[in-house]
Amino acid sequence: MKIFCIGRNYAEHAKELNNAIPTKPLIFMKPPTALLLDGKPMFYPDFTQNLHHELEIVLKISKNGKAIQPEFAHRYYENIALGIDFTARDIQDQLKAKGQPWELAKAFDNSAVLSDFRPLSNFDTAAIKFQLTKNGEAVQIGTTADLIFSFDTLVSYISQFFTLQQGDLIYTGTPAGVGPVKVGDILEGYLEGEKLLTCEIK
Repeated sequence: MKIFCIGRNYAEHAKELNNAIPTKPLIFMKPPTALLLDGKPMFYPDFTQNLHHELEIVLKISKNGKAIQPEFAHRYYENIALGIDFTARDIQDQLKAKGQPWELAKAFDNSAVLSDFRPLSNFDTAAIKFQLTKNGEAVQIGTTADLIFSFDTLVSYISQFFTLQQGDLIYTGTPAGVGPVKVGDILEGYLEGEKLLTCEIK
């Protein structure tokens, strides 16, 4: 199983971090050990002092494919979930300043929270609404209507470089509102009003 993540896929999020809006999908990866499942808590890593939440919609690839054309990409995923891409922002800033890869800031153990999946057929993929609350207050509110690169575009683009396999995951990008968490915070993720995700910071 491979975990693909898309950076800067919502314009307002790119702006809030003073990043340029990309002209092609910005892709990085996490290892399977990054997954945090079943509502388990996130233990604040001792190597960062600025851990940020980034709520995302996650696609699960349903069949193998390579060099998928955009018009056929919708055939390769059937279910979506919510995920949190935890980011050690201080480490990321240090790495970016040196032009170095981001893995230490993005791919560490338990950095990819994942909820249960729901059938994509339940949703209007052009405008899926999702939200993250921190201690009961909304901090991120997003809709897929604001995606820079659509689900189909992402599937097609990634498959030009990597063979997509059944069970692979694509974290499709985070909307504006990312921010720090601290020990004791409770994060809750909602997909079209349904709570799918809870993560306590310990």
